[in-house]
Amino acid sequence: MKYRKLGTTGLDVSVICLGTMTFGEQNSQIDGFQQMDYADDRGINFIDTAETYPIMPRKETYGRTEKIIGNWLKDRGNRDKIIIASKIASKSTGLEWIREGSKNLGFDKKNLNKAVDDSLKRLQTDYIDLYQLHWPERKVPLFG
Repeated sequence: MKYRKLGTTGLDVSVICLGTMTFGEQNSQIDGFQQMDYADDRGINFIDTAETYPIMPRKETYGRTEKIIGNWLKDRGNRDKIIIASKIASKSTGLEWIREGSKNLGFDKKNLNKAVDDSLKRLQTDYIDLYQLHWPERKVPLFG
């Protein structure tokens, strides 16, 4: 596997990143564990997730992907080897169940802290290596 530095962090990340947006909906926890094991066995150390995963976002499955990843990290005891990237949702219609709805969704300090804290709990870790804004704070066409 080839690796690159993640910006100026000094972290070496695999050039292939495992996307997980289907874990917990199309893929079960067992499937997710198998895919993460397969990636790990091949030197992939970079896993991408988001608070809204799995896709399509629904209240019933909110955060399930991060929970699956957290369960895997705990079970495998390999958090120190894995680079985790996650994302915060912003204002959007149809996400009223996230942090009390779209009027409260934003990239202000309160929402960022709450989103990070909730992701940390689901991921069963005390740090996230790369935290991103999932989409801009403006109207965007989501999935069509």
